Amino acid sequence: MSSISLEALSLLVVDDNKHMHMVVKAILNSMRIKNIRFSDNAADAFMEMRNWHPDIVISDWAMEPLDGLDFVRLVRKGDDSPNPYIPIILLTGHTEMHRVLEARDAGVNEILAKPISIKSLYSRLVSIIEQPRPFVKSKAYFGPCRRRSVDPNYSGPERRADVALSDSAA
Repeated sequence: MSSISLEALSLLVVDDNKHMHMVVKAILNSMRIKNIRFSDNAADAFMEMRNWHPDIVISDWAMEPLDGLDFVRLVRKGDDSPNPYIPIILLTGHTEMHRVLEARDAGVNEILAKPISIKSLYSRLVSIIEQPRPFVKSKAYFGPCRRRSVDPNYSGPERRADVALSDSAA
């Protein structure tokens, strides 16, 4: 794993659990990241993004009344979105494949299973910075390219031949 400095980053953390605020803050502070703001719900986070422009958003999935996926969809597709291209890391305790695919299809850059660790969050942040994925816009989807690797065995038509793909595994 590479070792890069993250201290210049600004992050918005969206979670309705104060304990998770403290956990995420401690982890980010251990990476020397100090420019952190917290929102207790998705609606407030969306408003915060209008007045402050973080580099990355870290959001919990399970929140009320809007959950993390509602927030991602609002950021990605909302007509009044302050930054539809902002990288978003989604935190969840539910990692079943159908949920991971649902998060991917909503436009999440990275998904991170709870309990989170310094190493796991650091690797997601580094991935966003060192291997940014191009954004794709179609009638059905807007968000980071969902393909993370080239399948050497694929022989069908290439629908997005102009999209640069990463060699990293999914």
